[in-house]
Parts: sequence; structure tokens; C-alpha cells
Amino acid sequence: MTTPITFDNVTLSYDRRPAVHHLSGRFAQGSKTAIVGPNGAGKSTLMKALMRQRLGVEGRIDFGGLSPNDFGYLPQLAEIERGFPMTVSDVVVMGAWRRIGAFRSIGKGFAQKVAAALEAVGMSGFESRMISSLSGGQMQRTLFARLIVQDAQVILLDEPFTAIDEATTRDLLDIIARWHGEGRTVIAVLHDIQQVRAAFPETLLIARRMIGWGSTPQVLTEDNLRIARNTTTAWMPDAGPCEPKDATR
Repeated sequence: MTTPITFDNVTLSYDRRPAVHHLSGRFAQGSKTAIVGPNGAGKSTLMKALMRQRLGVEGRIDFGGLSPNDFGYLPQLAEIERGFPMTVSDVVVMGAWRRIGAFRSIGKGFAQKVAAALEAVGMSGFESRMISSLSGGQMQRTLFARLIVQDAQVILLDEPFTAIDEATTRDLLDIIARWHGEGRTVIAVLHDIQQVRAAFPETLLIARRMIGWGSTPQVLTEDNLRIARNTTTAWMPDAGPCEPKDATR
């Protein structure tokens, strides 16, 4: 069993500019949390910190005994290079690189896991399709299949439902619910407030600082949402640089 992922008075900077200030709280093991906030609120920077990417960090992040291999990450769809000559199957197999290595061939048992993952996301029969030919929803389904194969304890999703159709969104929400039911920790950056209220019991609302963190009904109040909008609008972009002081562990 692991302990929660805990933030203790954490300030994160990106390109030497503060992005998130004085964040304290925790993602409990097995929790399902939405990260919500206006554009420029620091949501993606927070996800990068969870992935232990190189950032300036003040304060302390305790990962509760989890290693980087315990985290599965789905970046924003716009960040995916679709022109690279890869098939759907190639992308899904990448989910196992940390376990089997980049140059080892996959055995029959693992090939069956890939097939099962593609079936779970509704992509059976697309194994040989080039990713450049996929729609946005098909690509997102493929990336979810990769996460299924990765079998991580913590699932990080950065805007997983942007520019995809409603049917795909419903199917992927069902997969997220399944992960949560299996006791995995799910953390997702989302914009649709009604979707968050319907599907995510916990919410972290940020606007460069924490506005609220806890039960979704208690956090996503009209007062808190107004504070978040006003805080981001009033933020001074020329705030001084933030040097890293305390490494994460």
C-alpha cells in the first residue's frame, strides 16, 4: 500500500516563472480528482510536476513511495506528433516499454493484452492503421489503450476530452470509472464543469494558487469559480522568477 501524493506549500515555476503558488493538499490513493481552473491557471504545469519533469520547485512533494514507473500519462492531444509513421498497434505496445524494453519482441501473451486493450476502447480492427489517418476520437481511444497496457497505479490525463465526439467521451469516461473501481488513482485536467460534477468526486480548483481542494460539491461553488476567474484575470505576468529550492522525492 502507498501513502497519498502530498503537496506541502509547493510553488512551481516553469521557464523560471512562477506558475502555481503555495499549494498544499493530497491526492489520496485510489481517488478520482479533476483539476479545474481558467486558462493559464497552472494546470498543465501541475501535471508536469506529477510526472517529475524538470521544474523549479519550492516546498515539498511526497510521492508516497510511488516510482515514475507507477505513473501513466496522457498528454494533451495537440502535443501528439501524428505525422510519425506508426500504426495503432505500435502506439499501444509503447505502453509496455518500461516492462519489456524498446527493442524486445512481444510474446503471444502480451499480444493478447494489446488486442484486449484495443477491444476495450472500441479500436479492434484498427491495429494496422497509421495514426496519421485517425480522427481525434480514434487517436484518443488508441492512447487510452496504451494506458490500459501500461497498467499504472496512477493515471494522469491532461484534457482528455478536448475536440472529441460525445460517444468517445462517454466510452472513455467508462474506462476511467473502471480504473477508479480497480483502486487506481486518477487525476484529470478538465474544463467541462458539469462533466466534473457528474463524474469526479474530488476536485482541485486552481488559479495559480489553490482556490479549493476536496469534495467536488464543496469546491465547485459559484463563489469559488468567480474567485478563480477573477484571480487569473488580475494576475501580474511580470512576477519575479522562482528558483528551485527543495527537490521532490
